[in-house]
Amino acid sequence: MNDDPRRHHRPTRPGAAFFDARTSGPDPAEVSAAADRAATLLVRGARDAGDAQVSDRVVRLADTEGLETLAELWSGASPDSLAGCLWRLYVLRSWVYADPVGAARQFDVGRTHAPVARVVAGVAEPPGPDELRRMIDDVLRGIAEREFADVLLRAAAFARVVAAGRAGLEAVGDLETERMLTLSEQLEHAALAELDDPLV
Repeated sequence: MNDDPRRHHRPTRPGAAFFDARTSGPDPAEVSAAADRAATLLVRGARDAGDAQVSDRVVRLADTEGLETLAELWSGASPDSLAGCLWRLYVLRSWVYADPVGAARQFDVGRTHAPVARVVAGVAEPPGPDELRRMIDDVLRGIAEREFADVLLRAAAFARVVAAGRAGLEAVGDLETERMLTLSEQLEHAALAELDDPLV
């Protein structure tokens, strides 16, 4: 009998159950491809439909499907892809609806610091909570009714004004201001890319 502690044992081979347990879930590549296809159909197909009911469904997609579902689909997508743009647009709408009073206050403070962006955003005067909700819904409705680059530019302008407002409010931290400014820059960059060569 060999009692040598250095003796090696033949490793056990994993059986079929081992591999089945690791391959039974969805393929991440397939999930990503499906998410991209859904984004393309939503942006390119909705505009071709020319139907007011389609526009309303686009606006309320996060309400009907849940923001968590959209996050699973699109939150990891590049900011200069259709999926990434849609995720950012729906997050922006969800924020406005979650805190319309705060959104209106931040926009009101920021509009004097970013007058050009205020005009592009197209918020009615005075910019109260109801006006902000109507504006963000109109932005998303544009996915089905206008050029996608225009939608992105308008959302970027709105986010830029809000970022300027956050910078002017002591109650809002630098991190929150930076996040909104980054969102604005990402949307604007994507809009310019869309004008140059349609996003996918």
